[in-house]
Amino acid sequence: MSGWCIAPGTERTAALALADLDAVFVLQGELIAQDPLSEVIRVELGGLRYYVKRYWGAGKGLRRYLGRPRVKAEWQNLRHFERWGIPVAPLVAWGLERRAGRFVRGALITLEVPNTQDLAALALQADPRLADRGWLDRVSRQVADATRILHAHRFAHNDLKWRNLLVNDAGELYLIDCPSGDFWWGPFLQRRIVKDLACLDKVAKYQLSRTQRLRFYLQYRQRPRLIASDRGFIAQVLRYFEGRE
Repeated sequence: MSGWCIAPGTERTAALALADLDAVFVLQGELIAQDPLSEVIRVELGGLRYYVKRYWGAGKGLRRYLGRPRVKAEWQNLRHFERWGIPVAPLVAWGLERRAGRFVRGALITLEVPNTQDLAALALQADPRLADRGWLDRVSRQVADATRILHAHRFAHNDLKWRNLLVNDAGELYLIDCPSGDFWWGPFLQRRIVKDLACLDKVAKYQLSRTQRLRFYLQYRQRPRLIASDRGFIAQVLRYFEGRE
């Protein structure tokens, strides 16, 4: 099954330029990222900037033949986030092409959120906002709330890293790039929750104090202090990447 959708209300110039997959795959723009399965370019249409993510591979391993292609997972996950009240870059167009049931190509386009940077870039630049307690607390609460909402829906992001968290000049958070997120149950969900929190802490342990990291955890749990079961759980998070960094 093949299909292409454009969000209602898309600016006319953009709607024409993004009319179908053929048009999307001949677009020229600034190359932002590239890997064996996909590439991201940035284009300007009608005075607005868009991120165009084009896939020519369905995924790695068995996903090349079975299950959802990565592009479909990514646009479906962004739409889940929107429904759950988690801010994301607005989804403008999405779809894929199959031949004889096999994935051929796909794409999704999001509108640029103005004046944003990802948290990993801020850390790399030693941005002074990371030393501003008030700013950091506002952002920390938003990250904690978004993460808790995902997990409350039995959903794990699976790549919840600082590079996938955007903040604008007002300190407002947006989630991006989630092709490997999915719903889980029981011990599988628990393991993925640990991974999500460990991914967040991978940079946090070098950028934030122990007190700030603990405050984030309490914000995530929505309680004022640790309880007995927290200590073992936190130990799992801290050990997750041991020997893999």
